[in-house]
Amino acid sequence: MDTFQNLYRLSVASLVRDRLLYLVFSLAVLALVLIPPFSMFSMRQVQELSVTLCLSALSFFLLVVTVLTGSSSIWRDLEKRYAVSVLGLPLPRRDFVLGKFCAICTLLAVVSLLFAAGSFAAVKVSTALYPSEIPTQWGTFAIAVLFTYLKYVLLLSLAFVFSAVSTSFYFPFLASVAVFIAGSASQEVYEYMLGPYGERIAPTTKALTKGIYYLLPNFTAFDLSAQAIYSLPLVGGTLLLTLGYFVCYTGIMLCIAVWSFSRRELS
Repeated sequence: MDTFQNLYRLSVASLVRDRLLYLVFSLAVLALVLIPPFSMFSMRQVQELSVTLCLSALSFFLLVVTVLTGSSSIWRDLEKRYAVSVLGLPLPRRDFVLGKFCAICTLLAVVSLLFAAGSFAAVKVSTALYPSEIPTQWGTFAIAVLFTYLKYVLLLSLAFVFSAVSTSFYFPFLASVAVFIAGSASQEVYEYMLGPYGERIAPTTKALTKGIYYLLPNFTAFDLSAQAIYSLPLVGGTLLLTLGYFVCYTGIMLCIAVWSFSRRELS
């Protein structure tokens, strides 16, 4: 446990010194400042547009932080020979991987909390200028932010799987982006295939598509933007099912990442 805590603290300290994150934070602040004036372009749905922009901007910044840090954390330590010297000691590689993973999860949580607080102010300003008939459900908005955060923690676990077996930065980076795009569109493809147009598709192709659909992470399940924007009620059973899906999928990916990195030769 002490080894894990020490590696976790070292990983957090390394992330804090990363100048790229300061650039991301600066852009996030700029985005929050610009959201109220941009929301004015919608004459009747200023509040709805501001909530949409806040959630979209949060998703974009979390994606950037997840892909960049998740793809580079292990690779950077291997490239600088830091991992070789540290793991030459009798330390479990499991703690090395999980320490880095938890450190980046903490960073994502901080980004989400700060951006959610800024979004609260931005939406309040937009609502004060043009009050909406639909009151903002802040509880629903907070849950939407939480599930957006969980979505990128899941993506981070996949980035760690790719980083654990890769010797370069580009493979985990491009593979993570590709999985994110595919996982965000898989639900629509699956529903299209089950519709009337799917009857024209060959059975072999449908079976293959179903297999890929169940293999890829379903990021659509974590999208609660519509509920937050239009103050729609949340379904508790669906949220619990999504949480269970997140725990199982992330846990399996982390086990694969630890198993792969533990058998990797470091030279």
